[in-house]
Amino acid sequence: MRVVIFANGELNYPQNAIDIITPDDLLIAADGGARHCLDLGVVPDFVVGDLDSLQPFEIKALKKSGAEVVVYARKKNFTDLELAFSLAMDRGANEIIVLGGFGGRWDMTVSNLLLATGRKFSGVSIRLIDGPQEATLIKDGEQRTFQGSRGDVLSLIPLGRDVTGVTLSGLEYALSDQTIKAGSTLGISNVLAEDKATVTIEKGVLLCIISHQK
Repeated sequence: MRVVIFANGELNYPQNAIDIITPDDLLIAADGGARHCLDLGVVPDFVVGDLDSLQPFEIKALKKSGAEVVVYARKKNFTDLELAFSLAMDRGANEIIVLGGFGGRWDMTVSNLLLATGRKFSGVSIRLIDGPQEATLIKDGEQRTFQGSRGDVLSLIPLGRDVTGVTLSGLEYALSDQTIKAGSTLGISNVLAEDKATVTIEKGVLLCIISHQK
């Protein structure tokens, strides 16, 4: 099952968000992310969080549209997006797309990016999409294929420690069983030489950001 989650960040490309959604997707709004749904005329299946970012009339409109609202206490140990991730997992998600996951607060943006490193979310493909840019994580022993066009930029950033056994294909700068050291910029601004590129690693966590040029 594919789950699309609307987070409470900036939705800079609303038409792109509409184009991403398919009829078979389960839609979850993380608290204020439900406002994006209201603006787009999209009905989420669930709204989850402490609802401190929504006005009473917005909550009423969401319930009237058919959304199931799951309310948590304001004093909690999880962000609303993590609660949305957990709900997606409970519903059998094997792929999660996050829209509105980036914004003005750096702490929330970094937290949103790193949520996918949690062990309880292992085995699930998680992508954060903001128009032409897309971020995802590759972890121990995983391989990921990136679809795009020649000239698209793909950057690979090690998180926390060295990433070993890195093999890249379909890119201008290929690697074979190499190590990208933590803090290194070796993986920044690689370029797709074909319509798709493949990244494989043995050990570590690699943040991958693809920027589509057209």
